[in-house]
Amino acid sequence: MAQAGTDSAPKGILGWIERTGNKLPDPVFIFFYLILALVLISLVAALAGLSAVHPTQVDAQTGAPVTITAQSLLGAENIRRLWVEMPATFTHFHPLGYVLVVMLGAGVAERSGLFGTAMRASVANAPAALLTPMVAFVAMMGNLAADAAYVVLVPLAGIIYAAAGRHPVAGIAAAFAGVSGGFSANLLPGQLDALLFGITQQAAQLLDADWQMNIAGNWFFMAALLILYIPAIWYVTDRIIEPRLGGYVPQGEAAMIAGTPDATAEQRLTTAQRKGLRHGGLAMLAVVALWAIMALMPGAPLVDANAAVPEARLTPFYQSLVGGFFLLFLAGGWAYGKAAGTIADHHDVVKMMSGAMGDLAYYLVLAFAAAHFVAMFGWSNLGLIFAIHGAGGLQAVALPTPVLLLLIVLFTTVLNLFVGSASAKWALLAPVLVPMLMLLGISAETTTAAYRVGDGATNIISPLMVYFPLILIYCQRWVPSFGLGSLAAVMLPYSLWLLLFGGALLAGWTLLDLPLGPNAPVHLPAVLTGS
Repeated sequence: MAQAGTDSAPKGILGWIERTGNKLPDPVFIFFYLILALVLISLVAALAGLSAVHPTQVDAQTGAPVTITAQSLLGAENIRRLWVEMPATFTHFHPLGYVLVVMLGAGVAERSGLFGTAMRASVANAPAALLTPMVAFVAMMGNLAADAAYVVLVPLAGIIYAAAGRHPVAGIAAAFAGVSGGFSANLLPGQLDALLFGITQQAAQLLDADWQMNIAGNWFFMAALLILYIPAIWYVTDRIIEPRLGGYVPQGEAAMIAGTPDATAEQRLTTAQRKGLRHGGLAMLAVVALWAIMALMPGAPLVDANAAVPEARLTPFYQSLVGGFFLLFLAGGWAYGKAAGTIADHHDVVKMMSGAMGDLAYYLVLAFAAAHFVAMFGWSNLGLIFAIHGAGGLQAVALPTPVLLLLIVLFTTVLNLFVGSASAKWALLAPVLVPMLMLLGISAETTTAAYRVGDGATNIISPLMVYFPLILIYCQRWVPSFGLGSLAAVMLPYSLWLLLFGGALLAGWTLLDLPLGPNAPVHLPAVLTGS
């Protein structure tokens, strides 16, 4: 395996970002340090009498608006709550259940080989002229497979490009841009939607206790983002990156690969794999049909016929999609595995599900820390107080909604260079941003969409991104002298174009006031009418 030479030492602004980011503690300990800071801030705020008038709640006895006051986390009630409710605080963390359920099914689909084989089949026979858009499309759809897209599709793209007589690093770059830069762009909701909207729900309920998560709350917007990102990645790859890389001359290990008649063998599917794809596809269609029946049949169990407003009738359907995607991935993965020979019996399925839970070990530790930070932020009332005062200040400035959302996008892109975890960043930002913008009449789904646009764009240029070193190794397989600076320089145009296209789509979407997903409007009725 080729290694980077001394010329790959981090330099310039990217080098500074890498050095600074490497000095940051693990995100788990960032949350613990933030909890300590929160305790001190809550004490000072309580002693100072920090408060805000709740914009929607009224005292039942006096009829006067309820005043929210800062609560010290060192108060007896909050200390008791911390230790007595610790198990409940962790297990009731909304993203936890959503992610665990979806990953139980996704783990089977990934370990049986369904995700990896489907990605290979999607790009193996792509026409040369459409190779880049096909790779970009499959890479973004591959986000449903989480880590599998990085370890299967990205290196495979290099092989496919080399077999087509094109520069393999261009293929790796296009796939990396789709998988990581287009992290939230997809035609289907998945585990990331469950994770982020679980955090959104907890933040929104600081203001509206009845707000419920809808895993499809960004569906329309994210599908449009995928469609828009395809030409962006296509243009950058074919018109900017590949010409810049120049003609490709195989070196080292790559020379042997390129000189082997069977160089494309890794792309080919076996008869069993093709059979598995057919069976897996039919199983997934059966699950889709089942959900359609439960939503459309007379007396449909996933429709609330007695809902007070028509828009709320499909609420059970939206809430069922977490379980729906669990069954979709489970059925598809199991059917694929039985046909392809990767699953012998139900014991293998249980092992795969157990393995998926094992992969979430770090997330469980992170969720424990994040759950307590979010909960304690709520106990202190600081999140709501900051949101109310912040909304008042923003209302006084009177920034147009698109401008406000683009500022959130830019702030997220900068923060993403230092804190790589999407859930960790959103757990930090959501308790203030979501209720603050709700007070300005901007829906929680819109704020989540703005965060997601910013979160993806700079993944591909951050050396702190966990897969960044792996992508470098993939490139060095073909070009041994390829260094960290080379990879950052190759990916920077993608980052800028994805940020430009994503920001433009977000601004246009809000100006046209299009729904971000089913029952997910851009704007809410304004509830903050005072200063």
